[in-house]
Amino acid sequence: MEFLWAFLTVVLAYMIGSINFAIIFTNAFVHRDVRDYGSGNAGMTNVLRVVGKKAGILTFICDALKGLVACLVGRLVFAYLLSTTGNEIFNPVYGAYICGVAVMLGHVFPLFFGFKGGKGVAVSVGIFLICNPIAIISGLATFGILLLTTRIISISSLSATVIVVSFSMIFYFHTAEFWPQAIGAFIMGAIVFLKHAENIGRLIRGEEKKLAVKKED
Repeated sequence: MEFLWAFLTVVLAYMIGSINFAIIFTNAFVHRDVRDYGSGNAGMTNVLRVVGKKAGILTFICDALKGLVACLVGRLVFAYLLSTTGNEIFNPVYGAYICGVAVMLGHVFPLFFGFKGGKGVAVSVGIFLICNPIAIISGLATFGILLLTTRIISISSLSATVIVVSFSMIFYFHTAEFWPQAIGAFIMGAIVFLKHAENIGRLIRGEEKKLAVKKED
């Protein structure tokens, strides 16, 4: 029964991730599917370009919140299962990271929107606020500095991802929590990089566009 609860918690995390706010807010603001415009990506950056600041900011906040909620639920449920069974497999750190991967997969491959979602950057902010706050604060600082200097979101996001994954390993290198931190962070970082494959190609060719925010109507 305990494993069933753990499984259902992970499924819930995936379902939370499948609520794609880029699609929801774009439809609410301009009655369009954001995937039919701009880069075709259902994420914050494309919402900024297609709709504007308000929808873009709302998308970022809600995407981050769904990552935070999913990981928090995972941590709390696993902590409860650990307290009732004493089985170390229900370590709350495992719960947070497993649900982190699940919510990111839901965001990238949303069940409710034809498995065509975002790239996982905004949702990872909420995930790591639960899993590793120091790492995500460092990543956000990296993102902000690079965005201000380059105005290219992809290179800012990818650099921040490297920082978050690296710090998730460094800070826990000599602890029992190293492997769940390392494996979970690496998987989520790999998802972000794979979803940015086209951006990486354009960066190599020097063709990646700088951020342009649509003016509000």
